[in-house]
Amino acid sequence: MSFDRTGPGGGSGDAGKGGSSGTGDPRVRMPTGPRADFTTANTLDDGTKIGVTTLHGKKSGFTGRVWVWAPKEYYEEKYAKSAFPVLIALPGGPGYPVNYWMGTDLKLQSSISEWSKSGKSKPFIVVMPVLNADNKNYYDGSDIPGQPKMGTWMSDDVPDLVKANFRTFASRDGWAFMGSSSGAFVGLKQVLQHPDRFKAVIASGPDLRPDSPLWRGHEKEMRANDPEQLAKSLIARPGAPDVHLAFQIGTKEGGRAKLESFMKKYGKGPIKTRLQVIEGGGHNARGYVRGMDDGTMQWISKVIPGPTPAP
Repeated sequence: MSFDRTGPGGGSGDAGKGGSSGTGDPRVRMPTGPRADFTTANTLDDGTKIGVTTLHGKKSGFTGRVWVWAPKEYYEEKYAKSAFPVLIALPGGPGYPVNYWMGTDLKLQSSISEWSKSGKSKPFIVVMPVLNADNKNYYDGSDIPGQPKMGTWMSDDVPDLVKANFRTFASRDGWAFMGSSSGAFVGLKQVLQHPDRFKAVIASGPDLRPDSPLWRGHEKEMRANDPEQLAKSLIARPGAPDVHLAFQIGTKEGGRAKLESFMKKYGKGPIKTRLQVIEGGGHNARGYVRGMDDGTMQWISKVIPGPTPAP
């Protein structure tokens, strides 16, 4: 399958053009190539497809699968030269060998389609990489010494795949994470660690501290991947870019007090926070999608740019 936009005459799309050439808009990064080999993993009711490819991470050295979905607007002629925002969606649990957001049962992609039509959300490209290097260990989305570099995989290799194949925003303004539980920790950490690359995160039922047993003997590196330490550093940094942390928690799960304490301590200066309490919600993906519908996506979409139609 191909995510290339097919022109009116059946011509090929736009992969491999690179830079902002052809758009006249410096905000738009056209696909740089090389083109990835995607196969269809799922098809939505509106005909859009979730593709999957195996990515050999050049910077991390890790090889894993990545699923991608592009909204219907991506293929429309009026948006042919427009950038689209990117949402890197991370699962809870091992997140290996499958990222559960690639299924149509959780309705993440179809919900984004509906929210886009109603103005609740921007039409995000949804990117769903594996979270861990195997299903035996948690790597905390970090470069733990002596282990697969899952931090670099998430911060560099996965975005590079997207830039190679899709029309994206050249600045960090069009890049965000979302995640559940362990995936929420990774998304939160990436945004606080790389505020020059990512602007926002939806962190649902998040872990707030690195807790992989693989950190044993590497306390210094563990602290460098601790959201609390990263938040402190960002607040203290002169002229730090603003980041937007949209937290979600269900009334039937624990951790709310710790989450509110984190927000109270670090929700200042460049760090903007919001909490969506999901009534009757548990520690599960379905409840978190419901919370996104109830206000979270609207909040995030106010700070993330959307595509611009041709005049």
